[in-house]
Amino acid sequence: MKEISITMADQMVRALCLSGGVRILACNAAELARDICTLQQTSATASITLARGLAGGALMGALLKTGQRTALKFEGNGPLRKMIIEADSDGAVRGCVGNPTADLEPVAGKWNVAGLIGKAGFLTVSKDLGSGGQPYQGVVQLVSSEVGEDLAYYLADSEQTPSAVGLAATLAEDGSVIVCGGFLVQTLPKADDGLIENILARIAGIPSLSGLLGEKGAAGVVAELFGDVPYTILETHDIFFRCGCSREKVERALLTLGAEELQDMREKESGAEVTCEFCRTGYQFDARGLDDLITQCAQHSGC
Repeated sequence: MKEISITMADQMVRALCLSGGVRILACNAAELARDICTLQQTSATASITLARGLAGGALMGALLKTGQRTALKFEGNGPLRKMIIEADSDGAVRGCVGNPTADLEPVAGKWNVAGLIGKAGFLTVSKDLGSGGQPYQGVVQLVSSEVGEDLAYYLADSEQTPSAVGLAATLAEDGSVIVCGGFLVQTLPKADDGLIENILARIAGIPSLSGLLGEKGAAGVVAELFGDVPYTILETHDIFFRCGCSREKVERALLTLGAEELQDMREKESGAEVTCEFCRTGYQFDARGLDDLITQCAQHSGC
């Protein structure tokens, strides 16, 4: 019999049990992860790591209010060096890693994500809450470098919200991402111990999150975790890649270097090229372009 491959749309699902005690978010993000890993030209282990990070970032972004943005930075002592994920409230996600070619052999048949990130380091979560206010930033030590566990620890430690996070990714034979996604379960003040134990038992009973995502998608993960607990779907929305870079933003970044350094670039290189770390777009500035920036810089005090 011919095998039929079903492609799940990249989607976020937010649900709440009818008693109001537990909310569950689940997502598919395979296309997003595949496109970004291709842009980043990641190795196999780096692809798995980045895919998990992108799913985690999408879940964290779904907790935001309209117009808000969050950024996750994993910095460890492993060969990957760092992983940065940014997510907007509307479902836009982007990500990059410090050393995309870094790779490690599996350990006991499992991807060595923790070794690639490094177990000594920090997770920094920044939030732009909009309305011109100061961004919020929380920092925690990496507890396992397995991405999901570190995000759950951050939510419990910095935001005092008991959470469980599960992330999964699978690669095809050619190294491309074919499954990516995960779930975020949070207990709310109305939760009773029986409900919590029920859902924790269902989490522990999932034999393969990758398999569940590939077969039933995000909505299927929500249904599996709630089981016979009555719930309602609050929202579904698309997840997609969007980079916020532009030539204007790059110019503003170059202006922060100051007139002296810009002049040095003008004399030594006769120009400059800046590549966006997320979408890999290159922005070129010839000698005249640098002259314009130097003039702008001179017109502003302290530049």
